[in-house]
Amino acid sequence: MTEEDVARLVEPCVAAAGLELVEVELRPGIVRVVVDGPAGADLDQLAQATRAVSSVLDEHDPFPGRYTLEVSSPGVERPLRTPEHFRRAVGRDVSVRTLAGTDGERRVQGRLLVADATGVVVDGPGLPDGGRRISYEEVDRARTVFSWGPAPRPTTGGSRRGAPRRPDGEPRPAATGRR
Repeated sequence: MTEEDVARLVEPCVAAAGLELVEVELRPGIVRVVVDGPAGADLDQLAQATRAVSSVLDEHDPFPGRYTLEVSSPGVERPLRTPEHFRRAVGRDVSVRTLAGTDGERRVQGRLLVADATGVVVDGPGLPDGGRRISYEEVDRARTVFSWGPAPRPTTGGSRRGAPRRPDGEPRPAATGRR
């Protein structure tokens, strides 16, 4: 069976758990089913989806021999495969790799500004003003990119190592007086 065949088999039971099928990946000895929901996938939904997918695969016996079934959520950096995935990611940082032969750089990283019926607009460093338009047909792979937030401010010299600091990073004044 192909990944598409397995996806057709398991999609109804994933939907019954209130989730969306994101991806099916077949590797030697492993069937990986990635699911997600509008608010993510909680443990109860993952357990329900796992039982249902396992039952369907046991019933149809799509693979000779033994295999391990993995049902999981996509994690922090989520693959973007459908226009709906892209629409949900508008406003987030993304990484897009275009197909060979597409005009411009193959790897584009930045903020996803637009996701409409025909493609996306990504804006970021090194991209034209207003961002770069990429049609869905040009996308080879895409995913959201997790950003850790701003880097901590570097400390300046002149303070004692280990001296107590205020929340803004400045040294606390030395204590004076009695207690």
